[in-house]
Amino acid sequence: MAILEVKNLKKYFPVTGGVFLRRTGWVYALDDVCFKVNKGETLGIVGESGCGKTTLGRCIMGLYDPSGGHVIIKGQVVSKLNSKQRKFFALNLQMIFQDPFDSLDPRQTVKEILEEKYIIHGEKENLDSKINTLIERVGLLPDALSKFPHEFSGGQRQRIGIARAISLEPAIMVCDEPVSALDVSVQSKILNLLLKLQQTMDLTYIFISHDLSVVKHVSDRIAVMYLGKIVEMAHADDIYHNGHHPYTRALLSSIPMPDAQLNRDRIILKGEVPSAENPPAGCRFNTRCEYVQNICLEKEPKLLKNTKNPSHLTACHFFF
Repeated sequence: MAILEVKNLKKYFPVTGGVFLRRTGWVYALDDVCFKVNKGETLGIVGESGCGKTTLGRCIMGLYDPSGGHVIIKGQVVSKLNSKQRKFFALNLQMIFQDPFDSLDPRQTVKEILEEKYIIHGEKENLDSKINTLIERVGLLPDALSKFPHEFSGGQRQRIGIARAISLEPAIMVCDEPVSALDVSVQSKILNLLLKLQQTMDLTYIFISHDLSVVKHVSDRIAVMYLGKIVEMAHADDIYHNGHHPYTRALLSSIPMPDAQLNRDRIILKGEVPSAENPPAGCRFNTRCEYVQNICLEKEPKLLKNTKNPSHLTACHFFF
């Protein structure tokens, strides 16, 4: 059963200009995005910078109000909840941010950071015991509670952010580039911690990243985004071994190989990503695709099932 459904989600940001800052256009950050996520599943979201990954995560969290469409969590449409309902509903949904330093208040100790959420939601009983359990769950020592964020390494700060996110036992976690700001040696430890917490707490993850090797390690399914749209979505193994969309194939060809002697045919995309303020007509990838035909310039492809594998969706006029 789907715990999260994103239905025809759109998010447009106004572009203003002139002396009176009148609206002169729109940035189409998200345009008709649809998918479902089942309980306990990890959906990876990948794509180049500016493709709409973070905007999607913030719309799911309710930090941005969508311009169209809906985010539905446990059957509830998030945008239709009033402020009181959203406060209660926030217990189901938490976020891990990219920069573990900017996301923590430098004036608060770790104990104050972790206590805050319990106090806001009126769960003050056995507070010390709950905080100690949180610290133990994320692999930090009890003496960390009296310290400030600047006294920790990047990996330790991210553990504090994770502890804060799981404090009230949410059902869904949006992980926005949770390891991209960390050293490579630390990334695997944080990823293993997230996987362990998912197993013990039955968490559902939306895992946003530009690092395809990281996404492969943690995801059950992967959605590939380009210029505000999902162009391919399938199980992780299907994406990595049998990607259909030309953009997906180009991304996969850019993954570094552990053995320098192994040869891989690199697909070099020509040109730059078009502006989200003025996306191309038809298929949005047509300005960079080597297989482009007239239909690609005129008609936008739909995200359709593969007849041989119904769980593999591709938005391309020509399946490869």
